[in-house]
Amino acid sequence: MRLNKFQLFRKNIPCYLLILPTFVLLSVFSFVPFFWAFSTSFYQFEIGEEAKFVGLNNYREYFSDPTLFLSFKNMIFLTCFAVCVNMIFPLTIAKLIFSLSSERARYVYRVIFLIPVVVPGVAIQLIWGGMIYSDSGLINEFLLLIGLEGLTRGWLSNPHTALWAIAFLGFPFASGINILIYYAGLSNISESVHEAAWLDGATGIRKFLVIDVPLVLSQIKLLMILTIIAGVQGFEGIFILTRGGPGFNTMVPGLWMYFNAFSFQKMGQACAIGVILFFIILGLTILNLKYFKSTEEIQEFK
Repeated sequence: MRLNKFQLFRKNIPCYLLILPTFVLLSVFSFVPFFWAFSTSFYQFEIGEEAKFVGLNNYREYFSDPTLFLSFKNMIFLTCFAVCVNMIFPLTIAKLIFSLSSERARYVYRVIFLIPVVVPGVAIQLIWGGMIYSDSGLINEFLLLIGLEGLTRGWLSNPHTALWAIAFLGFPFASGINILIYYAGLSNISESVHEAAWLDGATGIRKFLVIDVPLVLSQIKLLMILTIIAGVQGFEGIFILTRGGPGFNTMVPGLWMYFNAFSFQKMGQACAIGVILFFIILGLTILNLKYFKSTEEIQEFK
């Protein structure tokens, strides 16, 4: 006997009740803050003072801000750089681990690359700032050792190198989580595909580019979305190491939003910047989902 929609709804009420707390918490801690920020962006709102409706004035003020062009330029550069390295380095390392003949060796290397994940990101950034990029850090000491003292500099205080120094945080970009995601994708490739590639003479780099990469497009698509989101809204490393300096050479919109909210007490302006970043992330995510095909979507198309 086929159930109508109402009977089906009544039958599934216990399931709806199970997921209800999740939706309530999601609404309270995700949707409510967003709608509050969206509405606050139309007000001149400073902590401790009465909010005053100013319409689109916060947006107009930001679009005339002298930091706008440079901060977005820096954000685009850092995001594109992060996308490139996260598409190349972790996938290459995952493939090297997957190619090992010993399952025990694969396990050991996966654990080794995952260990840095437990280290707080702030600690890693402080290590880079104090031990690698400082005047007496590893880079300058190495240059002095090989007789290239003319190339030594303050990597984070020099306007010509500060942004590149921020971009290279985390070199060699062997993120354990990214490696595991790619490794899982490689593990899901059928053994028959590897055998067919071997019979067709596809080995080494050719097999990697022609067989492996197309079959992990789902993982590439996921990490691309996550990297773009982190690149557009992230500012923690810049805040810790340079605070947007020297001058505004490493300023990004997320950091300027933070300064407006907690340094300048201009909460309305900060919310306006946050709303703009939200729509940028939303638009890029939609474009990614629509035009970047995953492995499953390509197989269905074929």
